[in-house]
Amino acid sequence: MRRRHDSASLSLDDAQFENLGARVEVRRHPQARRLTLRVSRTQRAVIVTLPSQCEINEANSFVERHIDWVRERLGSIPEPVPLVNRALMPLRGIPHRVVFCGRRTGTGLVTPVEGPDYRELHVSGPLEQAPKRFRQWLFDEARRDLDKSVIIHAKRLGLKPKRIAVRDQKSRWGSCSSTGSLSFSWRLIMAPPFVLDYVAAHEVAHLREMNHGPRFWKLVAQSMPRMDEAKNWLQVYGMDLHRYGAEPDDLRT
Repeated sequence: MRRRHDSASLSLDDAQFENLGARVEVRRHPQARRLTLRVSRTQRAVIVTLPSQCEINEANSFVERHIDWVRERLGSIPEPVPLVNRALMPLRGIPHRVVFCGRRTGTGLVTPVEGPDYRELHVSGPLEQAPKRFRQWLFDEARRDLDKSVIIHAKRLGLKPKRIAVRDQKSRWGSCSSTGSLSFSWRLIMAPPFVLDYVAAHEVAHLREMNHGPRFWKLVAQSMPRMDEAKNWLQVYGMDLHRYGAEPDDLRT
């Protein structure tokens, strides 16, 4: 569980930062003793932490002094992939091409088909609604897989969650509240199934052990034999999943 601190947040809209391809965000933190700077890979944002006594123009100057460092870090982040027609993205660990088909007869659902180079996901219905429709389908697929996996691990460990939610979480793959509610990132649907299964087992184990001590890891290993393999996959490839799903209007060039 992460402790959250109250902080004020605002963005620097100065013209000199427009060509960074990322927003510059200032967070005023009451406990900060000095200016700090970091680049968030998941949010593709430059984040400045500002002590309470500092003026906003100090954050502006701080970024300017470290602009080469910022550009280097941003340059190492893979380009975001919005959910648009012909986008290439993984689904359950397998690359798929997204194809917006327009109006078609039928229910308007997403249909997996074999394509000439990659497997394809054909999204039916009005083109202007296709990104939203496809995104909702991904959420629904993630919820379906996670429901199944949570049920299996809860039964193995003799536990019962009170609620399961799928959200657009960027700081963690899953979480467990003190009330027994489990929450997961929809992006797990893009990972291989055993990775999603591990995250489900991890959060189910938190229903008994709200920590990461030896007893907790023993519970996870008991229910998920491929635990170490899944942890390694997330460490190596997990960050890449945050590339997908950005709204086109949110991308700055």
